[in-house]
Amino acid sequence: MPVDLFLENCRTERGTFNIGVDDGRIVKITRDRMESSERIDLRGYHVLPGLIDAHVHFRDPGLEYKEDFRSGSMAAARGGFSTVIDMPNTVPPADTASEFERKIKIGERKSMVDFGLHAGYSDPSEVEGILKFGPASFKVFMDSVEMGKVEVLFRRLRELGSLVPITLHCENREIIRQSRENLGGVEDPYTYSLARPPLAEEVSVAEATALAYHYRHPVHICHLSTRRALRFIEPFREYVTCEVTPHHLLLDSGYLRRFGNLAKTNPPLRSAESGLSPGDLPDIDIIGTDHAPHTLPEKEMGVWEAPPGIPNLEVVLRVLLTLVSEGRMNISTIRRMLAEGPARIFGLDSKGFIREGMDADFTVVDLRREGEIRADEFYSRAHYTPFEGFRYKGDAVMTIVRGEVVMDDGEVLEGRGRYMACHNQKEHD
Repeated sequence: MPVDLFLENCRTERGTFNIGVDDGRIVKITRDRMESSERIDLRGYHVLPGLIDAHVHFRDPGLEYKEDFRSGSMAAARGGFSTVIDMPNTVPPADTASEFERKIKIGERKSMVDFGLHAGYSDPSEVEGILKFGPASFKVFMDSVEMGKVEVLFRRLRELGSLVPITLHCENREIIRQSRENLGGVEDPYTYSLARPPLAEEVSVAEATALAYHYRHPVHICHLSTRRALRFIEPFREYVTCEVTPHHLLLDSGYLRRFGNLAKTNPPLRSAESGLSPGDLPDIDIIGTDHAPHTLPEKEMGVWEAPPGIPNLEVVLRVLLTLVSEGRMNISTIRRMLAEGPARIFGLDSKGFIREGMDADFTVVDLRREGEIRADEFYSRAHYTPFEGFRYKGDAVMTIVRGEVVMDDGEVLEGRGRYMACHNQKEHD
């Protein structure tokens, strides 16, 4: 009996195979031919599991002029991502069961790729209702929430017997407040990095690991930016995972002098001495883009008024494949940090691996394709990047979501993404 789709000459780290897809799932991995309704010869391109970005801000609902699910998911497809997990800080935030459900419906109507959702947190009484929808995590910004309220979330999840992760933006707000006061109102993008010093992150990460250990509850720390903060995590690996962004991995605070507010982000870019580098990747669980789009007029405001955030969905795979071409990392690291790791941490049971029975999600890569990153070519509505002009080697040439091609040779096609409830509802002992 023929399958729906037959992918021929798929090169992987284990060799070259053919893959049969039926009803959106991988049904056969073989070196033999199969009868099929459709056949795509991948000509030996490298095939990865469909990439997963566990940290995007699509601004939908409420801030669609910056980005919505359609434009953001088109950027994801172009960048090689078959699944994204969106953050809750929209208007209104997805911190109630009704708003969480509403956001699912918005995404299902607009998204070109599959998606999950992180839930916001403001009212402990809403936690139980949100859990019914399978959130990837509960996201808390520790630079804007009192520690006592964060602890209430840990206790509430324990009461409900849930091990859904708590995802944390770790910066200590009191250290930030004092550091900014000490600067005396200097208007300089580079100075912005001094207003949110490494100590603010390191203290907050220490608090986060203490909570994770005390409550024996999984915590995921977003966008680590300092090597010292990474070292704080090491004794607590049973409960704590972490991510790094492409900008914190490859750029330093000097880029604030070159690109100004276009390189402004939270936490800020660090000095080369205190920041992270590709050599730290073995100790980091995943890469998340923290795709955070804004308009150019917003970014052209004063340094203290301009919103933080960098659009990265159409950048990250290119810069990582360039590291592969330079021998600075292995392509297996991309698979681990942008597919397997996010699927494992956030309970996407059918994603992240090329195995029979899994969703037929694939990122097809040309390791030899070269070019230059240009923000004016982005599908994202945010046409800026501190990676502007970066010469890359290696790019996604096809993105497949559940057996449907949604990007082919740089052109995003029509797709219909599904909401992926996360199956991380294990119970406390």
